[in-house]
Amino acid sequence: MAELDISTKNCIVEQEGRVLIVTLNRPEAKNAFSPEMLLGLYKAWRRLEEDDELMCAILTANGDTFCAGMDLKAGADGNQRSTDEFMELMGKVPNVHWQALLRDNRPNKPLILAVEGYALAGGTEILAGTDIRVAAEDATFGVTEVARGLYPMAGSSIRLPRQIPYCLAAEILLLGRHISAQEALDWGLVNRVVPKGQTLAVAKEIAAQICETGPPARKAITRSLRDIQTDVKEADAMLQSDELANPVFASADAKEGMRAFKEKRKANFTGT
Repeated sequence: MAELDISTKNCIVEQEGRVLIVTLNRPEAKNAFSPEMLLGLYKAWRRLEEDDELMCAILTANGDTFCAGMDLKAGADGNQRSTDEFMELMGKVPNVHWQALLRDNRPNKPLILAVEGYALAGGTEILAGTDIRVAAEDATFGVTEVARGLYPMAGSSIRLPRQIPYCLAAEILLLGRHISAQEALDWGLVNRVVPKGQTLAVAKEIAAQICETGPPARKAITRSLRDIQTDVKEADAMLQSDELANPVFASADAKEGMRAFKEKRKANFTGT
């Protein structure tokens, strides 16, 4: 696994085959967000979007806490310093922090989450921007901003009611209470609960399966999941879906997939 030059001290970005592995790396502060972390996340998602060799990404963390969200200690004192590079980037990309946290401009490739330990506030908010989620048995979730008199600005008030039942989303958002891994699984907030220490390995297994799928189909399905919202009338949504599907069926990969099925062999997708 090769570390890429877009890594920062608080966000390690590596490539393993066709998978980008993004690791939050501020364990001494419970992986609370920092400018260096946001900078690394932003660069990782843009690399994922732009590099055709990359099929998907895994987001994980070092230490026994996945992410505690905003650094409240630094925020209360106003003394969290931004690097010159981050400030320069913000001048060019004002929403760079929201892109880093997967609120805005998400890459059109599948994002897999591997959570160990606590994922609170922003740690759960970034979860809502991912597609497939693996949690350890000891994982704990929660959008706790309301308990601090804050608003969850990274998208949870919008996304959670669309991803899980309304009443459960309201309970998470209005009470700010902690949610166990089993509750998260039961509520549909995560896909799988696995033994502690195994989330990254399982996420890599999922990524390997994704890498075997046809790129045009995978991109179109990801776009459909992201862009065709549940409040769109079904007939209109079907038309949008058809617009995504038609180029897929006209692709060389679609023909290869059907030919491989007929010939009982593994498909050799080329991304065309």
